[in-house]
Order: sequence, then structure tokens, then C-alpha cells
Amino acid sequence: MESLQVKEYMNHYPVTFNSDMVVEEASLRFLKTKQIGGPVIDKNHRLIGFLSEGDVLAKMLESIYYNEHTVDVADLMRKDVLSVKPYDSILELGQQMMKNKPKVYPVVDDDGNLLGTICRNDVLHAVDKHMRASFHAGK
Repeated sequence: MESLQVKEYMNHYPVTFNSDMVVEEASLRFLKTKQIGGPVIDKNHRLIGFLSEGDVLAKMLESIYYNEHTVDVADLMRKDVLSVKPYDSILELGQQMMKNKPKVYPVVDDDGNLLGTICRNDVLHAVDKHMRASFHAGK
């Protein structure tokens, strides 16, 4: 299990956002992709934040309630982003996901460039695949 790496199960084409994108556009991206969160990247594809559908929903509800114009992604994104490397262990990531709240982690290279994302479902898939292979090998 230790040899299973994030890069083997990550989503190489996640939904991404730009900091100057308006919240309504971000909402449409979530609706089209059915993803629950995504990295915010700069023009050089470097990770600068993370946006969740919960953040967008909360702001849009607030905007409707107060009859206000919505804001840009930069105003909503989380800047303290937990990320992982492609060579990180699936087992260690699974344990980290049990301790921390994020359900989706950006995967970045050593320079902070976005490579993809990995979510709890991806980790569950890796663990399930490994367990099934171990079970069948033991027969």
C-alpha cells in the first residue's frame, strides 16, 4: 500500500478557477462539473488558493438576502491551502484526510504548479483496489 502514490489516482483535469472570476461564473463551473471544490490558479498555473462550492453557495445566498452584487473568487478563496505532491503515499493521504476537513486536495509539483486534484473518493478507490488485489492474491 505504501507504494501507491497520489499520481496514480489523481484527477489530471480538475475544475479550476481564476482569482478575478466572478462568483456566478464559478457557480456555473461547479454545476457543470459536479465537483465540490477546486484550485484557484494564477496565469502561470501556480496554486494560489482553493474555492469550495460551499463558499460559493454561502456568498450567493448572502447576496440574494441582502440584494447585493456578488464578489470575485479572490474575495472568497481560501489562501491557506493544504496540498499534496504526486509522489505522496495514498495511505498517508487517507490518514491525513481523516484528521483534516478538506475533501479535495490540489496536487502540486515542487514549484507549486498545479498538476491536478485528489479527493476522498479517489483515495477510497485506491484502497479498495489494493484490498481486492490482496484478497484475490491470497486465494
